[in-house]
Amino acid sequence: MRTIAQFEIGYTGYLSHELEVTEPLPDFARDPQQLLRGYRAMVAARAFDRKAVSLQRTGRLGTFASCLGEEAVAVAVGLAMHSEDVLVPMYRHHGAHLNRGGRMEELFLYWGGDERGMDFEGPREDLPIAVPIASQAPHAVGVAYKFKYRHEPRVAVCVIGDGGTSKGDFYEALNAAGTWQLPLVFVICNNQWAISVPRSRQSHAETLAQKAVAAGIHGEQVDGNDYIAVRDRMNTALERARQGNGPSVIEALTYRMSDHTTADDARRYRPEEERTAWEARDPIERMRRYLHEIGAWSDDDEQGLDAECRESVDAAAERYLATEAQPAEAMFDYLYAELPRALTAQRNALMDEEDGGDD
Repeated sequence: MRTIAQFEIGYTGYLSHELEVTEPLPDFARDPQQLLRGYRAMVAARAFDRKAVSLQRTGRLGTFASCLGEEAVAVAVGLAMHSEDVLVPMYRHHGAHLNRGGRMEELFLYWGGDERGMDFEGPREDLPIAVPIASQAPHAVGVAYKFKYRHEPRVAVCVIGDGGTSKGDFYEALNAAGTWQLPLVFVICNNQWAISVPRSRQSHAETLAQKAVAAGIHGEQVDGNDYIAVRDRMNTALERARQGNGPSVIEALTYRMSDHTTADDARRYRPEEERTAWEARDPIERMRRYLHEIGAWSDDDEQGLDAECRESVDAAAERYLATEAQPAEAMFDYLYAELPRALTAQRNALMDEEDGGDD
């Protein structure tokens, strides 16, 4: 037997959690202002997250999926993309949305059960949050195919969790993206847990990035808690796609430090010592300490940012809470361009009930 093909998966990490710079930094990371922008965005995303959980716990928001511990991935994705690109998100990474011009009150509205929250004021063509697992992957293929068909220098970015890579939707999307060489970047946010199922029980593959190989797609792995590394690999993958050189898969290794959602209790299935170990790799703390070390950040700066973020999320929450609720029949208004007869009848019946029925 002779070997006819060989493949390898590269790994990128620049700043370890011990603050060791393990590789020469990319150009953008040599500019403290660029790093500060990413750091401030991660802190703001966590402040939003904290407020959302608080609103949910006090009955003013629906079930919420926290991004705690995964901010480096979300923010790097949002900041690396061009405004004309299209984000095809899952339900956890609000840091990407907020750094593409989205507003906090929009996300509060959505998680409060109001579909107007997905009528983005900023990134108008970004797709709504996808709660069904991996259903967004084929949608991303459709968006990217449109870009290629129209010769538009734009890229679709699909963010998916490790559990989503076990779904047929993901494999079909990979195959189509590779076959058509689409301008598409798949970002696998490998946070080690698909609800209560650990990564080790989801796939026997050594990496999730290698799933790209069978589709003829470039695949690589990155330290998902290293903002510099994620941003650098996103920059490269986006440019590759924009130049017509095909799709990429980036597996970002990170950790979900929160419960799966506010309806979950991870203590039932996840060892506490595992979470504690990953807390030491917190992406925000890592960047904060590094900025301190290079003299670009101070304790006073931190206090100012903390106050700024609290003020911003509190104001957004107040705007959300002051938004007048829609009538119950609005649940039918975001499903179809033209509502089918069966649902039209249900909508009319609900309106009649709200009006007190036929007297």
